[in-house]
Amino acid sequence: MKTRFLFLLVLVFTLMLTACGKKEIENAVDWPIDDFSATSQKNTSLALKDLKGNVWVSAFIFTSCADVCPPMTSNMVTLQKKLKEENLKDVKLVSFSVDPSVDTPEVLTRYANQFGVDFNSWTFLTGYSQEFIEEFARENFKTIVKKPEEGNQVIHQTFLYLVDQEGHIKKTYDGYKNVPYEEIINDIKTLQ
Repeated sequence: MKTRFLFLLVLVFTLMLTACGKKEIENAVDWPIDDFSATSQKNTSLALKDLKGNVWVSAFIFTSCADVCPPMTSNMVTLQKKLKEENLKDVKLVSFSVDPSVDTPEVLTRYANQFGVDFNSWTFLTGYSQEFIEEFARENFKTIVKKPEEGNQVIHQTFLYLVDQEGHIKKTYDGYKNVPYEEIINDIKTLQ
């Protein structure tokens, strides 16, 4: 009888500890982002250190994109609204332009305004070279960005990237057609 009671006590204690443990992000990665310096749509400087301490979600877009960028930006607007509904105030959204020679701060502002972007928590970045963004995307985000010599359409993937408070990418999601909003929000809550 005493042994059974002791066993039950240990089992209950173990279950309580397990329940109190921090949840983890399923299929997480841990890709540190190198420091960068860019120019925001407000024509101000922004670097990785300015985002430290915040969870953020990022994407690669460009304003003259003929196909995937408008839906991706619209999907990020939906995510921004859902974050507000969930009262997740410390989450930032960051869009890197993959066509920085065209996407000036003014052009990015006009583009974002078409979608009703709230700039209080969302920053659009430019102000670096084409070579920089192609290498930065490849080395840090494990994705392709390539501007062909002919035409104005930049090749890039359509992922959203969840970044933790230390500047490490934790997970990627479809940012184009089947955006898993609930999963993204749950993963953000896990990081906070």
